[in-house]
Amino acid sequence: MTPREQEIQARSIRAETRVTKAVFPPTTNHHNTLFGGTALAWMDEVSFITATRFCRLPLVTVSSERIDFNHPIPAGSIVELIGRVVKVGRTSLKVDVEVFVEGMHADGRERAITGAFNFVAVDDNQRPVPVLPDFD
Repeated sequence: MTPREQEIQARSIRAETRVTKAVFPPTTNHHNTLFGGTALAWMDEVSFITATRFCRLPLVTVSSERIDFNHPIPAGSIVELIGRVVKVGRTSLKVDVEVFVEGMHADGRERAITGAFNFVAVDDNQRPVPVLPDFD
């Protein structure tokens, strides 16, 4: 493994982010399930924190990739969002986010939503900068 690959692996492990939330009525829709826009905002926040923890640089979100809503999340549930860096470019990072749902009064959980978010590290002039130091 190259020094760069070792650094990416170490930073990726340290950057993993887990956030747990309760689904209360203000975050639900007319079906009494978690509103999709709220879920997306939570996912974007977790992905941003994950990317920031990886490189500790100013970042901008440049895109989100496919978001799959696989399972409804009812009001009164607990959700855990997990962000992981899955790809590192020269100036960019890709973060996958998984959202798991579990009942408050029952064991077990199920993956409900998945998505990916892409970030670019920027300088004070909003120009891309390397996410890692040079390893030449």
